Amino acid sequence: MNSSSLTKLAHTLLEKGPHKLEKTSRRVRGLYDGFYVFDTTDARFVWEHPYYPQFYIPKSAVKDAVLTKDESVDDEESAFLVTLKGKHKSTDRVIIFEKGPLAGLVRFEFAALDDWFEEDTPIYVHPKDPYKRIDILPSSRTVTAKVDGVTIAESCNNMFLFETSLRTRFYMPKTAVRWEFLTESKTTTACPYKGEANYYNVTVNGKEYKDLIWWYKTPTLESAPIVGHLCFYNEKCDIYIDGVQEEK
Repeated sequence: MNSSSLTKLAHTLLEKGPHKLEKTSRRVRGLYDGFYVFDTTDARFVWEHPYYPQFYIPKSAVKDAVLTKDESVDDEESAFLVTLKGKHKSTDRVIIFEKGPLAGLVRFEFAALDDWFEEDTPIYVHPKDPYKRIDILPSSRTVTAKVDGVTIAESCNNMFLFETSLRTRFYMPKTAVRWEFLTESKTTTACPYKGEANYYNVTVNGKEYKDLIWWYKTPTLESAPIVGHLCFYNEKCDIYIDGVQEEK
């Protein structure tokens, strides 16, 4: 997000307010350039959009003399773009709100800090939504994955992953897959609930399908049951549950 995007975000939040704002009693810490910029039990969950929250930090909880105001977002000085200065580096991915529903709060761009912690647990990508959960349940229902009419995997020893507001994902043991159709992809993605995912391409009938399968080599603790399992991209291949095809 560049400075113009930050300015646009600030204007939107000042004019319309956040989608939702809540206090949290969790201890939240942000590490930057070898020191904790803040350490607070008075952070806010701020939903800038409906999908997931960010942590906003009370200005009073931010370490003294590390923030420098660069420019006002508007003539009324309702918010400022700010630079965070460390010993060896700096970042300008910070907003301080002086007026409006977010008055007194500081927004640090999540990726701009080196590490974030909830209590003593590192968090990745973005804060977890407190209203979202993951259930991973073993299932003996037969799952079959086909690509262009060819069966790539089939198993009756699977893990079904139910994630709030998302479709069910079916994780199959690696031993259930026909590996002659798979090649490793260089693609990786990250999820705060599951960890970092690696991918496989599938080639059948002379055609390669990119990133059709993902898996988590070292999932987060809450998603540990899917370790060593592969998940086919439901929307891009044909998945059958006990012989009944899933909608794409």
